[in-house]
Amino acid sequence: MAPSGSTNSPFAWLGLLKWSLAYSDGTRPSSEEFNPMSKEDIEFLENVMKDGIIDEGERMKEILRSLTDALDVMLSESTQEEKRKELEEDGMLDLFQELRDIVEQIDYARAFMAMGGIKFLLGCATTEGNVPKFIRKSALSVLATMCQNNPPVQFNLLEVGHMPQLIQLFMDYSPVVENGYLGDDSIREKVVQALSASIRGHSMAEHIFCKNEQGKLMLRLGLGVESAINESQPKPSNQLRKRSLFLLKAILTADETTSEQMNKYKSLVIFVCTHSVNIEWEDDAEVRELGLHMLTRLLSEHTPPETLEAARNIIAEQKNGIASVGVRRIQEIRALEEGSDDRDYATLELDAWEELMTALSKIDNKANSSQ
Repeated sequence: MAPSGSTNSPFAWLGLLKWSLAYSDGTRPSSEEFNPMSKEDIEFLENVMKDGIIDEGERMKEILRSLTDALDVMLSESTQEEKRKELEEDGMLDLFQELRDIVEQIDYARAFMAMGGIKFLLGCATTEGNVPKFIRKSALSVLATMCQNNPPVQFNLLEVGHMPQLIQLFMDYSPVVENGYLGDDSIREKVVQALSASIRGHSMAEHIFCKNEQGKLMLRLGLGVESAINESQPKPSNQLRKRSLFLLKAILTADETTSEQMNKYKSLVIFVCTHSVNIEWEDDAEVRELGLHMLTRLLSEHTPPETLEAARNIIAEQKNGIASVGVRRIQEIRALEEGSDDRDYATLELDAWEELMTALSKIDNKANSSQ
């Protein structure tokens, strides 16, 4: 029996979407326990179709039907060849990519959400068991696309409690002693990407994430703090470090960030000061540049006064170390031959270092003027 057919199955989300696609007009079969779509959802979908996106809407349903049918067989216990109708991996990847292209538009993302797509994607990504990794990663990519700069979708994710689920998925694929330090950064990268898209620009989501201790641990692991302390801990991939730093920068430079939140993430800010901007540890130029921009932004006048004071206090403790690394790196870049590829490639980092050094030079002056 297919897992989606059991009310106690971890794959119940699959049956939910199959039902939603079959009964999107609001009817309900007597054998099902699922609630029908709300009147508001039905009206929204009807209005969307009237506005000229009926072809895309129907195509989205076709894609979801194909995916749910394929997943139903893939996750079932049946091995009878005549019952297997699952798509090949390339075919499923193509459908996920097409779905991602569709929900990139805000109205389509909301329509997908109304169909129950959020729970479907979270189910694909986080359900324990034999869900293939390419399915998890594809679902996370679609999720990241549909919720970015889309408050209704971001709020719906909060309602279904997506943060603990995604953070746990990150932990499940993290290298630890128990699994011989064998993790999977390709999945962890997608998790951070989806979480970042669901949080950024949504004050409630940012606040909730900052209250989550596991979220802080996730960023700590993603930035590479543990690997800097423990040599047996593998260094996170460049992409994972970059996405983790991007998320940290977003939550610490948000308009409603408080001094309490800044101090909570003090250890991570210090790590950026000592490692993320230092070429002796951080070998990826984009990560270094992002770290430099983050520190400069924290010291800028655009930061709320209370938060600015907390940021200055944290960074001031590391000022001498940052300055030492900065002077040496600026000299190294300026020594490169003008017009060479290496010099051109390092220009952005040079500009970022010069901006940060200027901001650092103002810390003492600001402190003195406030006394």
